[in-house]
Amino acid sequence: MAAAHEALKADPSIQFNLQPAPPPPRAPQWLRDLFEWLAEVLEPVGRFIQWIGSFMPDAPYARILLWTVLIGAAVGLAYMIYRRIEEGEWRLPRRRRPVYLAAEAEEESWAPEAAPARSWLREADALAAQGLYAEAVHHLLFRSIEDIGRRRPRLVRPALTSRELARAEALPAPAQSLFSRIAGLVERSLFGGRPVAEADWTAARAAYADLVTPGTWRG
Repeated sequence: MAAAHEALKADPSIQFNLQPAPPPPRAPQWLRDLFEWLAEVLEPVGRFIQWIGSFMPDAPYARILLWTVLIGAAVGLAYMIYRRIEEGEWRLPRRRRPVYLAAEAEEESWAPEAAPARSWLREADALAAQGLYAEAVHHLLFRSIEDIGRRRPRLVRPALTSRELARAEALPAPAQSLFSRIAGLVERSLFGGRPVAEADWTAARAAYADLVTPGTWRG
């Protein structure tokens, strides 16, 4: 038996001593540095979360409910900050209304400011009183574009010409027609070299007065 045992131990094809497993490969140094940096950066956040959690009850369902409320409030605040940066005003999150209802409410709620409109007409009237009918009509064109920009903020762009703006589908048909009269007179004056007569100025002034009427934008 002893001889057989010695022979068995001497057989190299049989392994009696198990070698330890090789160590797992280590992550690259840059990845370890990144995780260490993230841990340092997020450490105050973790302490803040632990601090908030210390005020919550031990009941798991109550903690889940409270954390859900806090996360919802944080998302709402982030949305308000985003809208403030994008649109320049604070706006609470709200459920989107159907498109046709939103458009109808917008049409009913919007109306141009009467005081600026009258002021611009007085400025144009002053030019026309000096016989500067082309300048007066041109003045109304600029003011008309400003009015459209307030009514359709995403429509008026620097690269958009008056002719393209007059054909924009976002404008109601009555507004298109009225703006086209004013833009057409300016175009013929500037590019066609045709003088603007008093009758032309009178027509442009009437068109502008109708353009700033709320009913024009409901057509």
